[in-house]
Amino acid sequence: MKLVEIFTDGACSGNPGAGGWGAILRCEGYEKEISGGAAHTTNNRMELMGVISALKALKYPCRVILTTDSKYVVDGITKNWAKSWRAKGWKKSDGKPALNPDLWGELLELLEVHDVEFRWIKGHAGHAENERCDTLAVMQRDKFSGK
Repeated sequence: MKLVEIFTDGACSGNPGAGGWGAILRCEGYEKEISGGAAHTTNNRMELMGVISALKALKYPCRVILTTDSKYVVDGITKNWAKSWRAKGWKKSDGKPALNPDLWGELLELLEVHDVEFRWIKGHAGHAENERCDTLAVMQRDKFSGK
């Protein structure tokens, strides 16, 4: 399996509000930037969309090191929250509905294809790739908010 580095970030103006996501994919000296957004969304949905969109951009199963500043995404996977929510019919341990089950379900399916290691970093702390992903996400957010 090829090793791919992925960096992602999401942004939202208001929560809910206009939002965007950005991702950088790096493999064997090549780099690709992708981004997108929505007019009415949440920050957590944009964080998830960045990860999902980057993994969907891979053309074959890969080993991935995925770096994000989203504790929501990292903990949702590494602490097995998403798998637990799915097993309980998308309910949390307190019985309340889990948020974003459509996206979590899609991410869990992609994780069956790719071997992904999640790494959390502090956002807005000078990490070059995270800063670039934030710029991409903000550009998309602004596009969808009409700025």
